[in-house]
Amino acid sequence: MSKIDHSVKGWQGVPFSSVNIQGAFWRRRLEVLKSVTIGVCLDQCESTHRIANFAVAGGLTEGKFEGIYYNDSDVYKVLEGAAYALMTEPDPSLEAEIDRIVELIEAAQESDGYLCAYFTLEAPDRKWTDMEKHEMYNGGHLIEAAVAYYQATGKRRLLDVACRLADHYDAVFGPGKRHWAEGHEEIELALVKLYRITGEERYWKLGLWLLEERGHGHGVGMIWDKPEWGPAYCQDDVPVRDIREVKGHAVRAMYLYTAMADVVLASGDTAYVEALDRVWAHTTERNMYLTGGIGPSLHNEGFTSDYDLPNESAYCETCAAIAMAFWNHRMNLLHGDGKYADIVEREMFNGALAGISLSGDKFFYVNPLASKGEHHRVEWFHTSCCPTNLVRFLPAIGQYAYAVTENGIAVNQYMDGETTIAAADGRKVRLIQSTAYPWEGRIALAVLPEQAGEFEIRLRVPGWCRGYRVSLQEEGRLGDNEARLEKGYIVLNRKWSPGDTVLLDLDMPVETVRSRPEAEANRGRIAIQRGPVVYCVEQTGNEGLDYDAFALSPHAPFAVEHREELLGGVTVLRGHTAEGMPLVLTPYYAWDNREAGFMQVWVREAEDRQLYRF
Repeated sequence: MSKIDHSVKGWQGVPFSSVNIQGAFWRRRLEVLKSVTIGVCLDQCESTHRIANFAVAGGLTEGKFEGIYYNDSDVYKVLEGAAYALMTEPDPSLEAEIDRIVELIEAAQESDGYLCAYFTLEAPDRKWTDMEKHEMYNGGHLIEAAVAYYQATGKRRLLDVACRLADHYDAVFGPGKRHWAEGHEEIELALVKLYRITGEERYWKLGLWLLEERGHGHGVGMIWDKPEWGPAYCQDDVPVRDIREVKGHAVRAMYLYTAMADVVLASGDTAYVEALDRVWAHTTERNMYLTGGIGPSLHNEGFTSDYDLPNESAYCETCAAIAMAFWNHRMNLLHGDGKYADIVEREMFNGALAGISLSGDKFFYVNPLASKGEHHRVEWFHTSCCPTNLVRFLPAIGQYAYAVTENGIAVNQYMDGETTIAAADGRKVRLIQSTAYPWEGRIALAVLPEQAGEFEIRLRVPGWCRGYRVSLQEEGRLGDNEARLEKGYIVLNRKWSPGDTVLLDLDMPVETVRSRPEAEANRGRIAIQRGPVVYCVEQTGNEGLDYDAFALSPHAPFAVEHREELLGGVTVLRGHTAEGMPLVLTPYYAWDNREAGFMQVWVREAEDRQLYRF
């Protein structure tokens, strides 16, 4: 990379452990995650031998490796999510279970720090011979789990395992040592996390070296031997700073871009920024679904060609939506622009959230935007990266809410709850959000600094919002010198006193959405969105309709109705089809939680555009 420029600071994230979420929308999901999903995934990891593999590898029990070579990673992701849950609500029994599993993981680590149960048990002579075998991918998830558990409990046992593993990587790979281009990215961003918790610069620098290895012909293994895949499948076709287009496997690409942004934030070096900006535009403008889903193809679990966005066959892996949130969160910190937080929001309420049932025990791996009735959530998968990724994504949702800026605080996501933030000047500010978001667009933000003082508060204006009003509860409208619009934020610059309350009203009408004309699958179709929530037509509740045999006028009015007893509490939209049939639209994230049936996001647009009233 170029000479380090430490003037590139970026914003600072606010950890989710500092954010107390109280509102019903996210609180319910966090409670289900804690009471159901973590236990379900731990049980599945136990019954499928994922956990027992460590005991066998450590010589604690007899047996052989069962499963596939990347199964270690599922255990690590569940541990990471469980650690996050412990940060917000102590649970001695869960902590004891994690400690038991940590002992098994520690036993499985070899004397030189190497850790991968598959190779220890099945192929010790083939270590580091096939870059597709997820050795460092597994290790990256171990590191993330170790950092999380140390932060949650202060216990170093798993963190020490992670450090020994990273030290092993550093001893084998690096300048003047062996080349390596990991087939499935993840280790690179994990090494930056390890650096931040330990202060050991060798770790982020190893992550940088691994990024720099890509695109130079070092790749060896199954991916590189398959002509239909090749190095582009795992983003090894060009040096990372020369990336212009999103290619290959969607999750791998998003983890790569996340790591690139992490390295920029850790080093202050801007060498990767242009590449990140280019590929972000290419991804979001030409290769992203309305729901935030990415990667249309089953063949490569990823990208094909620009505007290839089929609905029924859309792959849209849940992990890819989660990884899009990871990447865009870093881009928001890097650039201080609300458009990246817009993408995080799109994933939170649509693409990622759709991956888990309201009951917390069934999952989508694939998230199409249309189904004739054959696509359903299941309890587990042979490759179960998506359930275990949701376990670590959801409990950390609060990390997306706020950021510390150079001159104050940014409010990135609207969720009922409170936080206390140490601003850049050391001033502590308590913020209390009161809102029914995403169902209503009113947000009341109480500002309680330790002492009165002047600083900025930035309130994101979502990209879907066409109008807003902002005022102080006691004083009314803010003056022009106190509020300006910048990079997708209302910037409030004033002297704040404890108890000042900002009222933000975001217009939230029902919106008709049209796709770009290049997206052939959506020609002649429209979709419906209200606020950040994308809606769909589900057969349940619309029993008189046949799949794709109805149309919708773009001017059709909808009644907005909140139903607390339905689907965990949702706002539904009631209207009529162009043929005059009653129609109920429900949030896309909540589909397939009732009786089996068809679902559509993009509905045929009525040719006569007749307006039906009710």
